[in-house]
Amino acid sequence: MSELRWHPLRQEWVITATHRMDRTYKPPKDFCPLCPTKPGAFPTEVPAEDYEIVVFQNKFPSLQPNPPEPDVEGTALTPVDLAKGECEVVLYSPRHEGTLAEESVRHIRNLVRVWKDRYGELGSREEIQYVLIFENKGEAVGVTLHHPHGQIYAFPYIPPVQEHELRALLEHRGKTERCLVCDLVSQELKDGRRIVAESQHFIAAIPFYARYPYEVHIFAREHRPSLLALNAEEEWDLARILKLVMVKYDHLFGFSLPYLMTIHQAPTGGEHKGLGHLRVEFYPPHRSANKLKYLAGCESGAGTFINDSAPEVKAEELRAAGPKTIDEIDDR
Repeated sequence: MSELRWHPLRQEWVITATHRMDRTYKPPKDFCPLCPTKPGAFPTEVPAEDYEIVVFQNKFPSLQPNPPEPDVEGTALTPVDLAKGECEVVLYSPRHEGTLAEESVRHIRNLVRVWKDRYGELGSREEIQYVLIFENKGEAVGVTLHHPHGQIYAFPYIPPVQEHELRALLEHRGKTERCLVCDLVSQELKDGRRIVAESQHFIAAIPFYARYPYEVHIFAREHRPSLLALNAEEEWDLARILKLVMVKYDHLFGFSLPYLMTIHQAPTGGEHKGLGHLRVEFYPPHRSANKLKYLAGCESGAGTFINDSAPEVKAEELRAAGPKTIDEIDDR
């Protein structure tokens, strides 16, 4: 079963996808479905002995190009709809061990171009309104397949978080005729205390309003609605600052830091098509080397985050961790 069910109190869709209960859960290294298929070995999702970056449809998708009819009938209060869309898996590397932070800048630039291609292709479909590119890294955030990979969800609607952000963008534009994110970038640059890293075209900062202690946002300095607006030089620059932030994370406590990573950009359909400002957001669950931040009653029940630390202090810690500048990690 895979369907959309309307939550009338929150005014948002919930995806009900019962078949995902059977998805692969922490397989052994020699039985990984994301590794290349070796001669004489069990066939994996990739029918090749080697690869660089691979994209394929998720075997256990929440959204499907041709979804089944809903199993239940909706009502006026709680309607149902088809779970129409796409869920893709992006394999970063043929190596089972390792992380994106360990890849070269050139490889990450190639990944940026893959993201750009998939955002453009999926977003061009009439039924798709938002393309979300993300990565779940580490068991602390619930990862069940350790092979380095990310995911892409193409939604038939604008998800709640992005819809809320769009309302804020529209309200700010109506009041000031300026982009809200552009103004936030200017504010962070002027203050300077929360800046973690800078490059020619991007800045990385723990924002004033960070909800997680080590939450980093990578903002495009200039107004770029989506990955499609980046030129070749900006693609390289994004790859460099992505690697720098991830390497800093791994130097922070001396281990590969788990995180959730999401790319926020313009919707691809609906009345707000093209409205947005490109940024990459990281949400690491660690609040110290041996303590996690859990989303408990206040966060999950009320939607109000409590940050146990000051962004200015945590930004200083990240600035000091690992390489200091883009030049130190530019290993094309």
